[in-house]
Amino acid sequence: MKHFVGALYWMVCCTALLTTACNGYDNKKNNEQAVVLHRPPFAPLTDSLTRAKDDEAAGLYFRRGELLAHNNLHELAAEDYRHSWELHPDEATGFRYASTLSIIGQTDRAIQLLKACEQKFPDNPSFPSMLGDLYEQSGKMKEALDIYDGLLSKDTGNFEAWYEKGLLLEKNRDTARALLALSKAYGLQPVNTYGLELAHLFAENRNPAALSICDGILRKDSTHELLDPLFIKGIYYSNITQYKKAIVQFDSCISRDWKFTDAYLEKGIALFEQKQLDSAMSTFFMTIKVSNTYPDGYFWVGRCYEATGHKDQAILYYRQALALDRDFTEAADRIKKLQ
Repeated sequence: MKHFVGALYWMVCCTALLTTACNGYDNKKNNEQAVVLHRPPFAPLTDSLTRAKDDEAAGLYFRRGELLAHNNLHELAAEDYRHSWELHPDEATGFRYASTLSIIGQTDRAIQLLKACEQKFPDNPSFPSMLGDLYEQSGKMKEALDIYDGLLSKDTGNFEAWYEKGLLLEKNRDTARALLALSKAYGLQPVNTYGLELAHLFAENRNPAALSICDGILRKDSTHELLDPLFIKGIYYSNITQYKKAIVQFDSCISRDWKFTDAYLEKGIALFEQKQLDSAMSTFFMTIKVSNTYPDGYFWVGRCYEATGHKDQAILYYRQALALDRDFTEAADRIKKLQ
């Protein structure tokens, strides 16, 4: 019995010590935050808040929240936005509060807030759009898709909703519906961002429509600086095994930007597929020269060494690729195969 009482006493003491320690930590954190708010540039607003009435305080909290966010003090900013929202729940505050909750990783709270904002401000499309983004980030694809479908049921000309829906469907590998959604977005708003996303999806699916979209964008490129249309054309030609035409496009990318690592990589792969191993290896070495932390470059140098019978060198480069990317399973598999 004495042992039991002693153990119980020890548990109570430990609990008290832990509670005191936690409270001490929280108090220290609160004190540190209070010190920050009483320093420039926040001090004038903090002083004003001590004297402000509720209707004025909402605006002061919002202004201080904006200043805190600008200085990357997002947790403190979220608290100020919360106070402002509770005192005067308007659209600007709701949007900034939800954005900041998302930044600090409080996704569930942000989702609940955005649902409330949707109900309170049904004519503002910013809230469902952000809600769709958060659902997607949380892996809730069906919920995200429902958001975009809801927006489009109200306005079929909402090109942003068509675009976001297309990206979501593409991520879900629903290619046919993704192409339809992206085509609608590009038809409604023919900007390069939408066109290039659509062209890239066409290219990955060996659809020559990719070429006409890219050529149309290139015709409007008076500065001759765009890289993506040329690169996408190269991807299309590679996918249909017209490697010589692909290399022409990748060389065009490189001539515009000699540090375009992906262009070297895809050019090297096109050369590798044509069994031009020396040229392929020198091209892959350029990817490493341009970016020495690019795992794919090391991997493909390894492929060239393996193809020419130099197993030890191949393993060395596969290991380097794996060191840069621990999830590079193909490099790991090739090491096992060669050992």
